[in-house]
Formats: sequence, structure tokens, C-alpha cells
Amino acid sequence: MKVAVVGATGLVGGEMLKVLAERNFPVTELLPVASAKSVGQEIEFQGKKYKVVSMDDAVAARPDVAIFSAGGTTSKEEAPRFAEVGTVVIDNSSAWRMDPTKKLVVPEINAKELTADDKIIANPNCSTIQMVVALNKLHEKYKVQRIVVSTYQSVTGTGKKAVDQLLEERAGQDASNPAYPHRIDLNVLPHIDVFEDNGYTKEEMKMVKETKKIFGDDSIRVTATTVRIPVMGGHSESVNVEFAEEFDLDEVRELLRQTEGVEVVDDVKNNVYPMPKDAHGKDAVLVGRLRRDETQPRTLNMWVVADNLRKGAATNAVQIAEAMMKMGLIR
Repeated sequence: MKVAVVGATGLVGGEMLKVLAERNFPVTELLPVASAKSVGQEIEFQGKKYKVVSMDDAVAARPDVAIFSAGGTTSKEEAPRFAEVGTVVIDNSSAWRMDPTKKLVVPEINAKELTADDKIIANPNCSTIQMVVALNKLHEKYKVQRIVVSTYQSVTGTGKKAVDQLLEERAGQDASNPAYPHRIDLNVLPHIDVFEDNGYTKEEMKMVKETKKIFGDDSIRVTATTVRIPVMGGHSESVNVEFAEEFDLDEVRELLRQTEGVEVVDDVKNNVYPMPKDAHGKDAVLVGRLRRDETQPRTLNMWVVADNLRKGAATNAVQIAEAMMKMGLIR
């Protein structure tokens, strides 16, 4: 299969290459694509060197699949060009997520909705992905009515510039090219993406809108506060979820153990709970700190952690391609 990775030299692009190799995706020809200044640069994939190619050359090669992680502007401009030549585009930006004509896919939940007509498919926001994966079977059983979520997000979600800022500050230097309006080391920023007119950030509203779209249920009420913390490799979330039906905690644990993509890490007597360092490099969504909200009925508190570059981005995108292959939608 001929596969283009658009944004191949970035943090997520690099992770996509790693995941394609790890999962033995049937790549017969790889087309690493990046900005004009990176064309000709070499990247390594499965022991071979590949030269970065231009967008025009990649489109002309008519790949079977193009996995995009190059920002919303690039996706809006370039994804339709690939789709026009028959390529299936899986896009990691926010460009197409809320487009009513495009599917927003987490394979464990809604891959079955994909058809041969879907040429541009949206990968959800990393924070949304890990939350809905954790809630999937619980929603089927008890029906989610309301979610209050606070996130604690890694600097890797911003990209290399943010990682550099954290490392420079940690070394006692001023950041030479800061990604954030304030220092991030020894600090916490309740600010991810731009602020909107309602006082919420764009990241917070992504979680609200995307959750409804993925579950196909506009009645779910979601409110979010998204926070950047000085951690590399893993987003954490405190999720307070109110169900329509009463639940049993032991049954909740069992349902979570049965949930595809979830690993239950919940033994507080031995100080065992999900942490970003334990999620790093894993595809599983780690879930723990399971307990009732004692202030109101049918409400559960849970702590959800995942590697944002993997299940939150690269792995989810590759899983979409795998699901489409299995369904015969990519040949």
C-alpha cells in the first residue's frame, strides 16, 4: 500500500511513522511529506532512508492513504487535492472535525459508520479521544447525561517548540522561542488554544462538540477546563460523569476491563493509579481513581490518562486506516 505521511518531520508525524512500523501496516511505498524547506531531507522508516517529497509530488503519486498532521490550514488546502485523486485522507487537525459532511472517528466507537465515499476522515482532539474511549461501554450501559472534565495536558500536545521551551526553562534559561505566553516549567497554564467569546478556549469547546458528534448524541452536556502542565508525554483528565441509569462500581470496573483500548489501573491501597509516565509509549487509555460522586446520584469520578501522541493522535489515525482496510474501503 502506498502511504503518504504529511507533516512527517513533526512530533506527531514522527510518531505516526513509528506506529505504522510497530503495527506492521502494509506499507509498500512511503511518501514522507513536509514543508518546502524540508524537501530532500532524509527520514528513516523500517531501516530504510526516504527523502521528504513536496505536496505536489505526493498528490501526483496518488497514494492509497494520506495521514495528515500538518495543521488546519494545510489540511484545508491540501486534503481535498488528495481526495480528488482517490486517496483516503485521515486528518489529525481540527480542520474537518465539525464539518457535517465528514466523519469524526474513534475506531473502537464508530468505525462502522465509515463508507467508501468517505475520502476525508477527521481524527478527534487527543483529549476527547481518551475520554470517549474510557466512557464507551459505560455510555452503552448507563447512558451519559453530563460530563465535567478538567484536563492536565502535556507540552508535547503543542509541539516541538513547547518541548524546547520547557527544557530550556528547566535548564535555568529563558526560552529562546517560547510557545506559550508565560513560562511553563514550575507553572500551570489554564489556557490551551485561543479564548472564544464565551470565555472558554477553543480546546475546551472542541471537547464539548466532538464528544456529542462521536457518540451521535447532542443531548449529552459537556463542560471542560483544559490546562497545560510541565509534563512531557501524556495527558491526564479528571472526569465527573452523570449517567441516566444507576450503576454499580464493581460492574463499572468490569465494563472498563472489557472496553477495547482501556487498561484499568486502580489499586489505591498500594498507591497504584494512572500517571503520564506510565502511559508514555503505550496505546492503552489508563483509567483509575474510580469512585462515586457522593454529592449527587448516578455520578462517577474517574481519572483518565493516555499518551497524547499515540492514542491521542498517531495510533488512532493508523487504526482508522486499519479499520477501513478490514472493511474493504481501502485496497
